[in-house]
Amino acid sequence: MSKKEQYVAAIDIGTTKIVTIVGRKNENGKIEILGISKAPSTGVRRGVVQNIEETVNAIQATVDDVQKTTGIVFHEVFVGIAGQHIRSIKTRGSRMRDDFDTEIKKDEVFRLIEDMYKIHVEMGEEIIHVIPQVFIIDNEPGIKNPIGICGHQLEANFHIVIGRVAAAKNIERCVQRADLKLKDLILEPLASADAVLTDDEKEAGVVLVDIGGGTTDLAVYYDNTIRHTAVIPFGGNVITSDIKEGCAILERHAEQLKIQYGSALRDIAPEDKVVAIPGISGRNPKEISFRSLAGIIQSRMEEIIEIVNFEIQNSGYADKLAAGIVITGGGAMLKHLPQLMNFRTAMDVRIGYPNEHLAGKAKDELNQPMYATAVGLILRGFDHLTTYKKSFEAGNKDDYVRTKRPGSEKLENEHIDDREEDQATESGSNDKVPLTEKIKQMITRMFEVEDQTIN
Repeated sequence: MSKKEQYVAAIDIGTTKIVTIVGRKNENGKIEILGISKAPSTGVRRGVVQNIEETVNAIQATVDDVQKTTGIVFHEVFVGIAGQHIRSIKTRGSRMRDDFDTEIKKDEVFRLIEDMYKIHVEMGEEIIHVIPQVFIIDNEPGIKNPIGICGHQLEANFHIVIGRVAAAKNIERCVQRADLKLKDLILEPLASADAVLTDDEKEAGVVLVDIGGGTTDLAVYYDNTIRHTAVIPFGGNVITSDIKEGCAILERHAEQLKIQYGSALRDIAPEDKVVAIPGISGRNPKEISFRSLAGIIQSRMEEIIEIVNFEIQNSGYADKLAAGIVITGGGAMLKHLPQLMNFRTAMDVRIGYPNEHLAGKAKDELNQPMYATAVGLILRGFDHLTTYKKSFEAGNKDDYVRTKRPGSEKLENEHIDDREEDQATESGSNDKVPLTEKIKQMITRMFEVEDQTIN
């Protein structure tokens, strides 16, 4: 990408498909999709890469297609991450201020957020996102924007998203083998939420349910802040598998049945209608009734909805979600699913389309729930590029979200490694720098970093 970051490229690595997308912002702040390509995903299961070679080939195919059709050569991409290994925790962080008579500056807020990336997690895990919920100054809670306020102690409640290092590394390895650089990993439900949820819904309280092929991602918003996230290890593929086993047919036929004739409500499906499926290897066709098909689908969907309901209750915001549920992803197109989810949760339900942020000729083509994550990754990509340049005047929580993965420039500068010796040599010194001098240099740089104002 150019230095002006005119374009943003993103890759949605899903269980059923891999989508590469390139977009830019127009003068009205809308996203113009300049190119998009998708390929079947055969190397991913439940959001986790299990075959590097197959995933790399699919990524490479979509990237080559987009670059050929748009003429845009990009080298950095934003990539979504999901999978059953994703979990979240809530914690509180605090910093004592030396001079409580001075105003809190935004670099102090960023340092507080940086501290959260250093908390202990289980072996083999890493922190993906640190999201502030609310700030507390001198035990005064409920502060949305601490900038400019005086106080002795700065605290915040955080929602922290954690994932397996191996899963993230495998995604990064796939991207690198496709001759690309991973700009950032973004939790997929957060990306989908940006694409399909309105500001009013986030303020009133809403649940996003992104039903993909391998997983169902969930995000709870209230008062314009993410409150809870979860990844459910079931998606559209388990429904297809149930149809395959229940009807004794091939998987591709089961997928076609689900898409063309499937329904999430058995009682609504016509009892007298049947569809003929070609027999295996010349055998006689098999007739499957619409009602039997709907019965299989409803049983599995009710299990998924039950887990969704559990996560909503577990969030602690079940009674505050005035905007109800928004379903998106490829699974959201299942017939009568909103009605079933409304019946099982007693909440308002609508299908989320990524149309609000799209502009240009591709708007109609991409205005489908299955592209919500891809469009959201583009939106998050633009937000990421301007995160450290935004002002805090509006008290927007997204301004405080540090999406950069562990191993930032600051943390790299805090460690002594071989690069320091190289730098010393390049500066004209052929003598080996003593260890004590290197430590002094390191400490000096640490304080220089802390004294910098983040623009």
